[in-house]
Amino acid sequence: MDHVIIFKALSNASRLQILELLKEPDRHFAGHEAMSRVHEYGVCVGAIQEKLGLSQSTVSSYLSLLQRAGLVEARRVGAWTYYRRNESTLHALGNFFQSQL
Repeated sequence: MDHVIIFKALSNASRLQILELLKEPDRHFAGHEAMSRVHEYGVCVGAIQEKLGLSQSTVSSYLSLLQRAGLVEARRVGAWTYYRRNESTLHALGNFFQSQL
């Protein structure tokens, strides 16, 4: 776990919001057409983009950084990429805060 990359990823309000939205996808993306696959794959970029009101390229770059930091996992299905939180990394980060900071 690279703490510097994680802290960089968390230093942006929109990236934090993405993690918050992905924590409860049923609540935040209810009614979205992509919800049929949320439990199997996660949430698609388009649904996240719509929720944030940002460009697709901005959301994709934010998700890419979150993925490099290990905070989200991506799964490609056909032309779509789905994202979900990586709970094990988030748990390890919580432990790091508790024990080191």
